[in-house]
Amino acid sequence: MERPKYRLGAASAVCAAGILFFAQSGGSAAEPGSPASGERPPEFIYDRTCGYCHGHNVGPILKGRELPAESIEYFVRHGNGAMPAFKPTEITPSELAALARWISDAPADPQEKGR
Repeated sequence: MERPKYRLGAASAVCAAGILFFAQSGGSAAEPGSPASGERPPEFIYDRTCGYCHGHNVGPILKGRELPAESIEYFVRHGNGAMPAFKPTEITPSELAALARWISDAPADPQEKGR
C-alpha cells in the first residue's frame, strides 16, 4: 500500500513552522553545561575560555597561585600582552567576580601545563 504524499508535506510544514517560531521568539538554546538562568558557573567559563590557553602550555598556570581576585578581574577586562581583554558581553560582571574568586581559591591542578 502506498503512503499518501500529503503526510510528508504536512510534517515538513509543521517542522518549518516550529523552526520559524523559535527563530522569531528571540530565545536561544542554552549552551551545554550552562544553567538555564544564563549565568554560567566559573568552572564552565574557565574550561571554555581561560583554559584554552592557561593550563595548556600557552599562558601561565593560574590555579594554585592564590592570585588576588581583583588582579584577575583587571587582567580579564584589560588584557595583558598576548592575552586579549574580555568585554562584559563576553563575561558578565557577576560571572567575572565569581570566576576571579574561583581561580583565586582553586588548588593547583597537576594536569595543567604552563609557563
